[in-house]
Amino acid sequence: MFIFTINMQSSFKKFLTPQQALQKIQYFCSYQERSHTEVKEKLYSFGLKKIEVETILATLIETNFLNEERFATLFAGGKFRIRKWGKIKIQFELKQKNIHSKNIQKALAAIDEEDYFKTLLKLANAKWQTLKGKTMIAKKVATTRYLLQKGFENALIQQAISNISTKSNTN
Repeated sequence: MFIFTINMQSSFKKFLTPQQALQKIQYFCSYQERSHTEVKEKLYSFGLKKIEVETILATLIETNFLNEERFATLFAGGKFRIRKWGKIKIQFELKQKNIHSKNIQKALAAIDEEDYFKTLLKLANAKWQTLKGKTMIAKKVATTRYLLQKGFENALIQQAISNISTKSNTN
């Protein structure tokens, strides 16, 4: 014999008052930077109306819990340092998060050019080393494809591959 129980709580969505939602969303924004879109979606999930969501968003911006430029800069820096993403991929992801183009440009400009090229070279070299036994052309194609997928610019990729292939020819 089977006994079925129904969990009544899961069938009813809990709605929050605007004041409860503000407290909850302030905590949500305080432990990690968030995009405006992410916060807006979270507020709507609390069952709030558009006017309430807009009022809370304005409050969060005024109290500096929410700052799109800061979010974009930290997002770009983190994706570059941790995930080793190139600027093209970072820009695409920020656009997906509805970040204003002015803030995207500031975030990308905050990435140090020297560190950027060093990272590109390190990734290119690591990929190149995994392709032992392949022809020079096959290595160039595979390395280029890999770096394009990581979001690096084609001109910089060609420069890095030129450096690596020149070094491997002289060894």
